Amino acid sequence: MFTSYKQRTVARTAACSGIGVHSGMKVNLRINPAPENHGIRFVRTDLPNAPVISAFFNQVVDTSLATVIGSGGCIISTIEHLMAAFSGLAIDNVLVELDAYEMPIMDGSARPFLELLQNAGIQEQHAPKHFFVIKQPVELDDGDRFVGVYPDHTQKFSCTVAYNHPLIRKQSITIDLNEHVFEEQICSARTFGFLQDVEKMKRFGLGRGGSLENVIVIDEQGIVNPEGLRFQDEFVRHKVLDCIGDFSLLGLPILGHIVTHKSGHAFNLAFIGKLFNSKDAWLTSTRPAYPAAAPSDTSEALAI
Repeated sequence: MFTSYKQRTVARTAACSGIGVHSGMKVNLRINPAPENHGIRFVRTDLPNAPVISAFFNQVVDTSLATVIGSGGCIISTIEHLMAAFSGLAIDNVLVELDAYEMPIMDGSARPFLELLQNAGIQEQHAPKHFFVIKQPVELDDGDRFVGVYPDHTQKFSCTVAYNHPLIRKQSITIDLNEHVFEEQICSARTFGFLQDVEKMKRFGLGRGGSLENVIVIDEQGIVNPEGLRFQDEFVRHKVLDCIGDFSLLGLPILGHIVTHKSGHAFNLAFIGKLFNSKDAWLTSTRPAYPAAAPSDTSEALAI
Protein backbone atom coordinates (compact mmCIF):
# COMPACT_ATOMS: atom_id res chain seq x y z
CA MET A 1 0.00 0.00 0.00
CA PHE A 2 2.64 2.53 1.05
CA THR A 3 5.72 2.83 -1.14
CA SER A 4 7.62 4.08 1.89
CA TYR A 5 7.24 4.02 5.66
CA LYS A 6 9.30 7.20 5.96
CA GLN A 7 7.91 10.72 6.29
CA ARG A 8 7.76 12.83 3.13
CA THR A 9 7.85 16.47 2.13
CA VAL A 10 8.15 18.33 -1.18
CA ALA A 11 11.60 18.51 -2.74
CA ARG A 12 11.31 22.23 -3.52
CA THR A 13 8.84 25.10 -3.26
CA ALA A 14 5.79 24.93 -5.51
CA ALA A 15 3.63 27.96 -6.32
CA CYS A 16 0.37 28.77 -8.07
CA SER A 17 -2.36 31.42 -8.15
CA GLY A 18 -6.12 31.28 -8.44
CA ILE A 19 -9.38 32.57 -7.00
CA GLY A 20 -11.44 31.50 -4.01
CA VAL A 21 -14.71 29.85 -5.03
CA HIS A 22 -16.74 31.71 -2.38
CA SER A 23 -14.74 34.93 -1.92
CA GLY A 24 -13.89 35.47 -5.58
CA MET A 25 -10.57 36.88 -4.31
CA LYS A 26 -7.27 36.20 -6.05
CA VAL A 27 -4.83 34.25 -3.89
CA ASN A 28 -1.18 33.35 -4.33
CA LEU A 29 -0.15 30.00 -2.89
CA ARG A 30 3.28 28.60 -2.04
CA ILE A 31 3.93 25.09 -0.75
CA ASN A 32 7.31 24.84 0.97
CA PRO A 33 9.38 21.88 2.23
CA ALA A 34 9.21 21.38 5.98
CA PRO A 35 11.31 19.36 8.44
CA GLU A 36 10.42 15.99 9.92
CA ASN A 37 7.49 15.89 12.38
CA HIS A 38 6.39 19.36 11.27
CA GLY A 39 3.03 18.28 9.90
CA ILE A 40 0.86 20.35 7.54
CA ARG A 41 0.72 24.00 8.54
CA PHE A 42 -0.78 27.05 6.84
CA VAL A 43 0.50 30.61 7.19
CA ARG A 44 -1.32 33.82 6.21
CA THR A 45 1.38 36.05 4.74
CA ASP A 46 -1.11 38.91 4.23
CA LEU A 47 -1.72 39.39 7.96
CA PRO A 48 0.47 41.03 10.62
CA ASN A 49 2.96 38.60 12.15
CA ALA A 50 1.99 35.97 9.55
CA PRO A 51 -0.11 33.72 11.83
CA VAL A 52 0.29 29.96 11.45
CA ILE A 53 -2.51 27.38 11.76
CA SER A 54 -1.96 23.63 11.92
CA ALA A 55 -4.15 21.43 9.73
CA PHE A 56 -5.72 19.48 12.58
CA PHE A 57 -9.36 18.67 13.24
CA ASN A 58 -9.51 20.64 16.51
CA GLN A 59 -8.66 23.77 14.51
CA VAL A 60 -11.77 23.48 12.32
CA VAL A 61 -14.06 26.47 12.88
CA ASP A 62 -16.63 26.08 10.09
CA THR A 63 -17.94 23.33 7.81
CA SER A 64 -21.07 24.95 6.37
CA LEU A 65 -19.77 25.30 2.79
CA ALA A 66 -16.21 23.99 3.02
CA THR A 67 -13.67 22.88 5.62
CA VAL A 68 -12.29 25.98 7.37
CA ILE A 69 -9.54 26.02 9.99
CA GLY A 70 -8.84 29.00 12.20
CA SER A 71 -7.21 30.38 15.31
CA GLY A 72 -7.22 33.77 17.00
CA GLY A 73 -9.50 35.32 14.39
CA CYS A 74 -7.40 34.09 11.46
CA ILE A 75 -8.97 31.55 9.10
CA ILE A 76 -7.96 29.41 6.14
CA SER A 77 -10.96 28.32 4.08
CA THR A 78 -11.64 25.50 1.61
CA ILE A 79 -8.56 23.42 2.43
CA GLU A 80 -10.05 19.98 1.68
CA HIS A 81 -8.84 19.57 -1.93
CA LEU A 82 -5.23 20.45 -1.15
CA MET A 83 -5.33 18.29 1.98
CA ALA A 84 -6.61 15.39 -0.13
CA ALA A 85 -3.68 15.87 -2.53
CA PHE A 86 -1.21 15.74 0.38
CA SER A 87 -2.87 12.57 1.65
CA GLY A 88 -3.04 11.00 -1.81
CA LEU A 89 0.70 11.54 -2.27
CA ALA A 90 1.48 10.51 1.35
CA ILE A 91 3.05 13.91 2.12
CA ASP A 92 3.46 14.52 5.85
CA ASN A 93 5.33 17.81 6.23
CA VAL A 94 4.85 21.13 4.39
CA LEU A 95 4.40 24.82 5.13
CA VAL A 96 1.64 26.33 2.97
CA GLU A 97 1.75 30.12 2.48
CA LEU A 98 -1.19 32.10 1.12
CA ASP A 99 -2.03 35.79 0.95
CA ALA A 100 -5.81 35.60 1.35
CA TYR A 101 -8.20 33.68 3.58
CA GLU A 102 -9.49 31.21 0.98
CA MET A 103 -7.60 28.56 -0.96
CA PRO A 104 -7.77 28.78 -4.76
CA ILE A 105 -10.46 26.52 -6.21
CA MET A 106 -8.46 25.84 -9.41
CA ASP A 107 -10.66 23.57 -11.59
CA GLY A 108 -12.76 22.34 -8.66
CA SER A 109 -10.77 19.15 -8.21
CA ALA A 110 -7.47 18.15 -6.61
CA ARG A 111 -5.67 17.44 -9.90
CA PRO A 112 -4.00 20.87 -10.24
CA PHE A 113 -2.60 20.49 -6.71
CA LEU A 114 -1.44 16.94 -7.38
CA GLU A 115 0.37 18.04 -10.55
CA LEU A 116 1.90 20.99 -8.71
CA LEU A 117 3.26 18.68 -6.02
CA GLN A 118 4.47 16.09 -8.51
CA ASN A 119 6.34 18.78 -10.47
CA ALA A 120 7.98 19.99 -7.26
CA GLY A 121 9.05 16.43 -6.47
CA ILE A 122 8.56 14.33 -3.35
CA GLN A 123 11.42 14.12 -0.85
CA GLU A 124 11.64 11.13 1.47
CA GLN A 125 12.87 12.02 4.95
CA HIS A 126 14.64 9.94 7.59
CA ALA A 127 12.00 9.91 10.33
CA PRO A 128 9.45 7.07 10.30
CA LYS A 129 5.88 7.76 9.23
CA HIS A 130 3.30 7.35 12.00
CA PHE A 131 -0.08 5.71 11.41
CA PHE A 132 -3.47 5.90 13.07
CA VAL A 133 -4.30 2.18 13.34
CA ILE A 134 -7.94 1.20 13.87
CA LYS A 135 -8.37 -1.67 16.36
CA GLN A 136 -12.14 -1.62 16.92
CA PRO A 137 -15.13 -0.33 14.94
CA VAL A 138 -16.41 3.17 15.67
CA GLU A 139 -19.70 4.39 14.18
CA LEU A 140 -21.82 7.53 14.12
CA ASP A 141 -25.27 7.83 12.58
CA ASP A 142 -27.95 10.49 12.42
CA GLY A 143 -31.04 9.49 10.48
CA ASP A 144 -29.83 8.35 7.07
CA ARG A 145 -26.35 9.84 7.53
CA PHE A 146 -23.65 7.46 8.63
CA VAL A 147 -19.87 7.28 9.11
CA GLY A 148 -17.99 4.28 10.44
CA VAL A 149 -14.44 3.01 10.54
CA TYR A 150 -13.30 -0.61 10.85
CA PRO A 151 -9.97 -2.44 11.24
CA ASP A 152 -8.27 -3.08 7.91
CA HIS A 153 -4.74 -3.64 6.64
CA THR A 154 -5.09 -0.83 4.09
CA GLN A 155 -6.24 2.77 3.91
CA LYS A 156 -9.70 2.11 2.46
CA PHE A 157 -12.65 4.41 1.74
CA SER A 158 -16.24 3.42 0.86
CA CYS A 159 -18.62 6.29 0.13
CA THR A 160 -22.27 6.42 -0.90
CA VAL A 161 -24.23 9.47 -2.04
CA ALA A 162 -27.94 9.69 -2.76
CA TYR A 163 -29.73 12.62 -4.41
CA ASN A 164 -33.24 12.96 -5.76
CA HIS A 165 -31.99 13.75 -9.24
CA PRO A 166 -32.14 11.36 -12.21
CA LEU A 167 -28.52 12.04 -13.12
CA ILE A 168 -27.18 10.99 -9.71
CA ARG A 169 -29.66 8.88 -7.74
CA LYS A 170 -27.51 6.57 -5.60
CA GLN A 171 -23.79 6.14 -6.28
CA SER A 172 -21.24 4.11 -4.30
CA ILE A 173 -17.53 3.48 -4.61
CA THR A 174 -14.79 1.71 -2.63
CA ILE A 175 -11.08 2.39 -3.06
CA ASP A 176 -7.83 1.33 -1.44
CA LEU A 177 -6.02 4.65 -1.26
CA ASN A 178 -2.56 4.84 -2.79
CA GLU A 179 -0.82 7.29 -5.11
CA HIS A 180 -1.87 5.50 -8.31
CA VAL A 181 -5.53 5.11 -7.31
CA PHE A 182 -5.74 8.71 -6.14
CA GLU A 183 -4.26 10.03 -9.38
CA GLU A 184 -6.24 7.81 -11.75
CA GLN A 185 -9.61 7.52 -10.01
CA ILE A 186 -10.17 10.35 -7.53
CA CYS A 187 -8.15 13.54 -7.90
CA SER A 188 -9.84 14.74 -11.13
CA ALA A 189 -13.38 14.61 -9.70
CA ARG A 190 -14.78 18.13 -9.40
CA THR A 191 -16.99 19.80 -6.84
CA PHE A 192 -20.63 20.10 -7.86
CA GLY A 193 -23.77 22.03 -7.07
CA PHE A 194 -27.38 22.40 -8.15
CA LEU A 195 -28.27 25.45 -10.23
CA GLN A 196 -30.93 26.69 -7.79
CA ASP A 197 -28.45 26.45 -4.89
CA VAL A 198 -25.73 28.23 -6.87
CA GLU A 199 -28.11 31.08 -7.70
CA LYS A 200 -29.16 31.32 -4.05
CA MET A 201 -25.54 31.48 -2.85
CA LYS A 202 -24.75 34.27 -5.29
CA ARG A 203 -27.74 36.27 -3.98
CA PHE A 204 -26.17 36.06 -0.52
CA GLY A 205 -22.75 37.12 -1.77
CA LEU A 206 -21.30 33.59 -1.78
CA GLY A 207 -19.89 31.57 -4.64
CA ARG A 208 -18.40 34.72 -6.17
CA GLY A 209 -15.56 32.76 -7.74
CA GLY A 210 -17.69 29.86 -8.90
CA SER A 211 -18.11 29.22 -12.63
CA LEU A 212 -18.49 26.38 -15.10
CA GLU A 213 -14.69 26.24 -15.13
CA ASN A 214 -14.50 25.06 -11.52
CA VAL A 215 -17.91 23.63 -10.53
CA ILE A 216 -20.16 20.99 -12.07
CA VAL A 217 -23.55 22.71 -12.24
CA ILE A 218 -26.66 20.53 -12.37
CA ASP A 219 -30.09 21.75 -13.47
CA GLU A 220 -33.36 19.80 -13.80
CA GLN A 221 -32.35 18.35 -17.16
CA GLY A 222 -28.72 17.44 -16.48
CA ILE A 223 -25.23 18.96 -16.58
CA VAL A 224 -24.92 22.61 -17.56
CA ASN A 225 -21.17 22.31 -18.24
CA PRO A 226 -20.70 21.84 -22.00
CA GLU A 227 -17.85 19.33 -21.59
CA GLY A 228 -19.97 17.01 -19.46
CA LEU A 229 -18.59 14.72 -16.76
CA ARG A 230 -15.08 13.33 -16.34
CA PHE A 231 -16.49 10.12 -14.82
CA GLN A 232 -20.02 8.74 -14.97
CA ASP A 233 -19.97 8.67 -11.17
CA GLU A 234 -17.94 11.86 -10.71
CA PHE A 235 -20.24 12.97 -7.87
CA VAL A 236 -19.40 10.13 -5.48
CA ARG A 237 -15.74 10.27 -6.50
CA HIS A 238 -15.64 13.89 -5.41
CA LYS A 239 -17.23 12.94 -2.10
CA VAL A 240 -14.38 10.44 -1.63
CA LEU A 241 -11.92 13.26 -2.40
CA ASP A 242 -13.55 15.47 0.25
CA CYS A 243 -13.56 12.57 2.70
CA ILE A 244 -9.84 11.95 2.17
CA GLY A 245 -9.16 15.63 2.80
CA ASP A 246 -11.32 15.77 5.92
CA PHE A 247 -9.90 12.60 7.48
CA SER A 248 -6.35 13.81 6.88
CA LEU A 249 -7.10 16.33 9.65
CA LEU A 250 -6.45 13.57 12.17
CA GLY A 251 -2.82 14.40 11.44
CA LEU A 252 -1.77 10.84 10.59
CA PRO A 253 -2.75 8.46 7.78
CA ILE A 254 -5.46 6.04 8.91
CA LEU A 255 -5.05 2.30 8.54
CA GLY A 256 -8.67 1.22 8.48
CA HIS A 257 -11.80 1.08 6.35
CA ILE A 258 -13.77 4.34 6.43
CA VAL A 259 -17.41 3.97 5.36
CA THR A 260 -19.67 6.99 4.75
CA HIS A 261 -23.30 7.30 3.65
CA LYS A 262 -24.74 10.72 2.75
CA SER A 263 -22.09 12.45 4.85
CA GLY A 264 -20.49 15.84 4.35
CA HIS A 265 -17.82 18.02 5.91
CA ALA A 266 -19.74 18.71 9.13
CA PHE A 267 -20.69 15.08 9.77
CA ASN A 268 -17.19 13.87 8.83
CA LEU A 269 -15.68 16.22 11.41
CA ALA A 270 -18.23 15.22 14.06
CA PHE A 271 -17.20 11.61 13.51
CA ILE A 272 -13.48 12.43 13.65
CA GLY A 273 -14.04 14.00 17.06
CA LYS A 274 -15.83 10.88 18.28
CA LEU A 275 -13.11 8.63 16.85
CA PHE A 276 -10.32 10.61 18.48
CA ASN A 277 -12.04 10.36 21.86
CA SER A 278 -12.60 6.59 21.47
CA LYS A 279 -9.14 5.86 22.85
CA ASP A 280 -9.61 2.08 23.05
CA ALA A 281 -10.47 1.86 19.34
CA TRP A 282 -7.10 2.88 17.92
CA LEU A 283 -3.39 3.18 18.45
CA THR A 284 -0.57 5.05 16.75
CA SER A 285 2.36 3.15 15.36
CA THR A 286 5.27 3.28 12.93
CA ARG A 287 5.27 0.47 10.34
CA PRO A 288 2.44 -1.09 12.34
CA ALA A 289 1.88 -4.71 13.14
CA TYR A 290 -1.78 -5.08 12.27
CA PRO A 291 -4.38 -6.20 14.81
CA ALA A 292 -4.51 -9.98 15.09
CA ALA A 293 -8.23 -10.10 14.36
CA ALA A 294 -9.41 -10.14 10.75
CA PRO A 295 -10.87 -6.89 9.42
CA SER A 296 -14.43 -6.32 10.64
CA ASP A 297 -17.28 -7.30 8.34
CA THR A 298 -18.61 -4.01 6.95
CA SER A 299 -21.23 -5.57 4.68
CA GLU A 300 -24.10 -4.42 6.89
CA ALA A 301 -22.83 -0.85 7.00
CA LEU A 302 -22.25 -0.83 3.23
CA ALA A 303 -25.82 -1.95 2.65
CA ILE A 304 -27.38 1.09 4.32
